[in-house]
Formats: sequence, C-alpha cells, structure tokens
Amino acid sequence: MVGRFWDWLRGRKPLVDAFFATPVVLLSLPAWLGDTQAVPRLEYLALTVGLVAPLVMRRTFPRTVFAVLALICCVQCVAGIVPIPANIAVLMGLYTVAADFAFRWGLAAALIAELGAVMAALRYASGRGDQRSTLLMLSVLVAGVWILGLHIRTRRAYLSSLEERAARLEQERDAEVKMAMAAERARIARELHDVVAHNVSVIVVQADGASFAIDTDVGRARQALETISQTGRNALAEMRRLLGVLRESDDAGAYAPQPGVAQLDDLVEQVRSSGLPVSYEVAGSPPDMSEGRQLTVFRIVQEALTNTLKHGGPRVAATVRLRYAGDAVEVRVHDDGRGAAAVDDGRGHGLAGMRERAAVYGGSVHAQPCPGGGFEVVARIPTGEAA
Repeated sequence: MVGRFWDWLRGRKPLVDAFFATPVVLLSLPAWLGDTQAVPRLEYLALTVGLVAPLVMRRTFPRTVFAVLALICCVQCVAGIVPIPANIAVLMGLYTVAADFAFRWGLAAALIAELGAVMAALRYASGRGDQRSTLLMLSVLVAGVWILGLHIRTRRAYLSSLEERAARLEQERDAEVKMAMAAERARIARELHDVVAHNVSVIVVQADGASFAIDTDVGRARQALETISQTGRNALAEMRRLLGVLRESDDAGAYAPQPGVAQLDDLVEQVRSSGLPVSYEVAGSPPDMSEGRQLTVFRIVQEALTNTLKHGGPRVAATVRLRYAGDAVEVRVHDDGRGAAAVDDGRGHGLAGMRERAAVYGGSVHAQPCPGGGFEVVARIPTGEAA
C-alpha cells in the first residue's frame, strides 16, 4: 500500500509541490493575523499569494517559477515593501533550478538571488555596518541553498549512473547466460553425436552378425543379441545423463561421471565384442589430466573406432596407441580398412567434432588415408594448463 501510494504521488508533481509549499503559508499566517502589521493586510495577502502560488508548479516549470518569484521580489524591493515570510519562496525556487538543471543554470539563478540580496541589504538596512552584516547573512543563505541544490543534483546523477550500470550489468549477465546455454547445447550435441554414432554402429554390426549366424550358430547369434542389448542400455544411460542437464528439477549429483582415459579399456572391449579386432597400447606414464581433457581423449578414440566400424569394411582391424610425452598426450588410431576408398565415408561431422574438442585445450587433430589403404587419426592434446 505504501509503495503504491508513493508511486501515485511521484506522478503528481503539482500536488506534492503544493504540500511542500504549506509550511510557507503557515509561516505567513501569524503576521497576517497579528494586531500590528508592517504591511497592510490586503497588500500582505496579495504578496503572499503571489509568492506561494507559483510554488505549486515549482518542479514542473522550475526556471519559469524562479523567474516569476525573482521578479515579484524585485518589484517588492523597488516599491519599498518590507520582507515577509513568504519571500523564502525565492530560495525554494533557487534550490529547484540548481538541483534540476545544468550547472550554468544553477549559477545564473544564484547570481540573480545574490543580486536580490544586495538590493535588499541596500534597501532595508540602515548604515554601512548593518548593510554589510545583512548582505553577509543573505549571501551565506543564498550560497548554502545553491550548494545544497548542486549536491542533490550530483547525488541524483550518481544514483542514476548506478542504476544504468546495474541495468547494463544485468543485460551483460543475461547475455553471458545465453552464451553459456548455447555452448552447453553445443557440447551436448557433440556428446550425443559421439554416443549415438558409436553405439548405433556397434548395434548395426552385431545385428548383421546375428542375422547371419542365427541359422548356423545359435550361440554366437545369442551372444550378438546380448551385446546389442547391453550396448543399447549403455547408450540410453549416457543419453539420459546428457539430457538430464536440461532438466532444472533433476539432482546434479545423480549424474554419472564423464568417461575418461580409464574407461578406454571398456571402450576397446565393447568394440572387440562387436567383431572388430582392436589392439590397445599405452606408452609413457599418464600425468594428472583434467576431466575435460580425459573426456576429449575418450571421445576422439570413440569417434575414430566408430568410423572404422562404419567405413572400414570387412576383415578390418584397428590399433589404438596412447603416448604420453612431456606436456602432451598423443592419440593415434589406425585401421587397415578401405579408408578413403569408401564411396561415401561420412566422416565430415565426426572429424569436425574431434578438431573442436582438441582446439578447446590448444590441441590438434590430423586425419588422413594411409598409403596402401586404411585410415589414421592422430591427435595431440596438451596435458597442462600452461600448454
């Protein structure tokens, strides 16, 4: 309720200005109702109304209101009418101009008010001593009101800059969130490509083998179907883990850890069970690697073996070599299949994904057909942050 009331008041400046002009009216009442008056009642009332009424539009037309008040005070001084409590209205007008407009407008209003102070000191004070003391008092009052207006103006500008900065930071934060979301979607897309391509390739190979052996070797056909079942479950589990990050209500702690170098043995065994002979060699001592780098190595090997399954042809064999040397790990996946002789090798998207993954950590991927047949993928991934 209070907040709505203040919002309603902010849109009605004349009403608020009339409220702040009320103290001037209250200060003027005792002198108007008193028995002894330096100014006739009718003249006092007219002058008070002339000085108070413009205050209603003080913030709506600040410069105009100040000019009107200064003119009334000037006429009052020239006519020899003694100052009355309502003359404080000119100081209110000075404050509003100094607080709402540029420095030059505030300075001009202050000089006009100071001119009025000089005129009042010369007009109403008797003797040089009284004139000087009156001028000093009025000048201090004018300077104080002017400085107060400048302070309020500076404070408003400062608060406005803070609001603009907060709004800009909020926009930048939203933009960063959107960029992070886009990057996360791209990462999930790459992960899904690797998971689906690899596991579906294994399933297709096993299904073809089962259909071929179902009439002649029921045991091998059953083994192939079991491999298909297990591969499908693994694929579903990885897809659930990847897609689970898109569900805000899920518990992040329930997600399975990302595969890394330690899971390459399981990957090789899975590919072997699909009928592709794979030899796996590791040279050197594995250094401490971040999960992101380990995932990159795993996905590169997985994608390379998937391409071998899909495009290597019959009786193909593959070799996976990991060599840890200095501040980098070299991944080399070689097969002796058809390689570039495939009519439609379909390797484009997978190789692009490999290069993107390696580039994140300053690495590189080279893929090319081998002389005499086969295909080779060589990747180099730096293992340290400095690299």
